[in-house]
Amino acid sequence: MLLGYLDESYSADWYYMAALLCDGTGAQAITTALDDVIIKAVKSHGVAEDAELHGYELFQGEGWWQDLAPRARLGVYNDAFQAIGQHARAIILRGVHSAGLRQRYLTPEPPHSIVLLHLLERIDDYARSQGEHVLVIADEVGEQAKHRSDMAMYRRSGTWGYRAKRLTQIVDTLHFAPSSASRLVQAIDLVTFLYRRMECHTETTLRATRANDNLWARIEPKVRHRQCWHPVAQQQR
Repeated sequence: MLLGYLDESYSADWYYMAALLCDGTGAQAITTALDDVIIKAVKSHGVAEDAELHGYELFQGEGWWQDLAPRARLGVYNDAFQAIGQHARAIILRGVHSAGLRQRYLTPEPPHSIVLLHLLERIDDYARSQGEHVLVIADEVGEQAKHRSDMAMYRRSGTWGYRAKRLTQIVDTLHFAPSSASRLVQAIDLVTFLYRRMECHTETTLRATRANDNLWARIEPKVRHRQCWHPVAQQQR
């Protein structure tokens, strides 16, 4: 049985989600390693013992990380990505150009629903390729009942769109957990934030770009799928 942890990161014009897939041993290893990252930050930088790992706060130096120098925050991010890259089974990345959705459709589906659908399809594909089933745990979001209802329909009747299919490898329902209670949810938060930043943010210095690339290299070998849907570009083909 695989465990799949989901999170999202978005701006006004872009919406991204990612999934971190691991087995039980990997989940325990990542949790322990990220606990150690916090312990190290507490000892080295005086960070609060209840600190959490979130991409935005680490990049911007806010929240628990507001008093740390950029180099120290980058080191924390790097340590976390090293653990994820070492113990994850797979990472799956999906996105949509939200501005394109609004341009193409009069009443488009919410970006979260669309990207979640695409992500669940790819999670199901990966689990099938591994001869595994998967339990999906997502960061807490609004409309949880709707997302659970959609998941039940996908398992019973199938998804919609050009890849319409029944999801047969995802078991039970969608589970939602607060990031404060799960290092694995925090782990995928770090991944999703950097994914969105690299896709749609232009860094002002070459040094920052290289730092992002070096971070991403820690987890790139585990990326099994990466795609963003551009609705208007597809329509114009």
